[in-house]
Amino acid sequence: MPDPLSDHDRIPALLAQVGETVNRYFARLDELPVRSPESEAAAGRFIGALPEEGEGSAAALTRLLAEGVEAATRSAGPRFFHFVTGGSTPAALAADWFASALDNNAGLWVSSPLGSRLEQLALEWLKDLLQLPASWGGVLTTGATMANFTALAAARQWWGQQQGVNIAEQGMSGLPALPVLTSGFVHASVRKALGMLGIGHARVQVFSRDPSGRVDLENLERALREHRGAPAIVVATAGEVNAGGFDPIDRLASLAYRHHAWLHVDGAFGLFARVSPMTAELARGVELADSAIADGHKWLNVPYDCGFGFVRDGRLLHEVFGLSAPYFPAAVADHPDYGYLAPEMSRRARALAVWATLAAYGRSGYRSLVERHIRLARQLGDQVLAAPDFELLEEPRLNVVCFRYRPDGVPDTSLDDLNRRLGQAVIDDGRIYFGTTVYAGKVAFRPAIANWRTTQADVDLVLPITRELGARLVSPARAS
Repeated sequence: MPDPLSDHDRIPALLAQVGETVNRYFARLDELPVRSPESEAAAGRFIGALPEEGEGSAAALTRLLAEGVEAATRSAGPRFFHFVTGGSTPAALAADWFASALDNNAGLWVSSPLGSRLEQLALEWLKDLLQLPASWGGVLTTGATMANFTALAAARQWWGQQQGVNIAEQGMSGLPALPVLTSGFVHASVRKALGMLGIGHARVQVFSRDPSGRVDLENLERALREHRGAPAIVVATAGEVNAGGFDPIDRLASLAYRHHAWLHVDGAFGLFARVSPMTAELARGVELADSAIADGHKWLNVPYDCGFGFVRDGRLLHEVFGLSAPYFPAAVADHPDYGYLAPEMSRRARALAVWATLAAYGRSGYRSLVERHIRLARQLGDQVLAAPDFELLEEPRLNVVCFRYRPDGVPDTSLDDLNRRLGQAVIDDGRIYFGTTVYAGKVAFRPAIANWRTTQADVDLVLPITRELGARLVSPARAS
């Protein structure tokens, strides 16, 4: 009967087995299709009921490695342009393996002095990299959704204080509805966070002046005035997911200040515009906000899962997420306990990967990464403009290129269906990888360049492969 104790001396052999497979995988990753034609079949071979008698670690790992490489998407590779996903830099990947081996809970200093100290240092470095005030409080999270949740929970606590109520202690019963105002760029993760916080995502007031979602500042300010000084939350977006657009954060900050509102900036990937002089102007004014977030497993290129949130008044995080029990240590200034500043008490030591990649590549390395991706996006945009069978829907401002296939002879009424089917064909083909969206009322594509491995040769495949797949679909579209 296999028992984990019987594997005590097998750990080196098991890790070597994984290491050999991973090394072979990385040796081919730059050339492999993003999705194998066998992926569905390979994933489908993981079936069956829980075994009464285990097969042993060697057999289980052999099966996982044999089928897993084919079943998984190669999202760590250079042609995964879906969901603004970065890969893992070499330094981040190695540090993350080390974090798994240590298996520390980074929620408390006493359980992981290393994880806690590196989180403290990584947050300081991130604020420096992103040009945020050093005095802000912050915490690492599982991603942008939980970073938005964490920062907006601090905003909700502040809002309660304006009503004379400690919401973390007393809840929201009896309080008026919390006004949330934003543009059409607002991301679904913000709405999800507001739903989890009990604010209600259906209560979000969207002020947009065109189908693309650009903010209607005049009507947003009018709505703030109608609250007559009552506190509210304004959400700005740095890096809209369909075309990389930005709200005018500095102007929203001015409105928020004048009308007693909390300004939150969702900068899941767009906050990294501040890393380069080429794009810093897009995110001007983030330093004037009350909170801001970004995703680590996007442009920071660290492993899933990682995000980070910053709050001007860091005490609010402890008010919301702090807790006490006889077996928990009291907070000590020099020994931060990040489990008291975020939703999870049990926390992976993700700071090891964040610290390692920043230590390895520094400010100039990340500036080079960001600027390379910006240039690649602009070059892809130029290719779309020059192609008679494609339509650029928005000039690339950052690292997302929004376009659609528009061949001759296909009526406008058929273009949405054609592009939707073409998006699925791109996914099924797997040589490059991106899906569809709807932008300004049109079904379109939104490949995002965020992986450290991506080069000009990878980007140059986008239009030829999309055109090739589109040609197979265009005859039925013309007929319709």
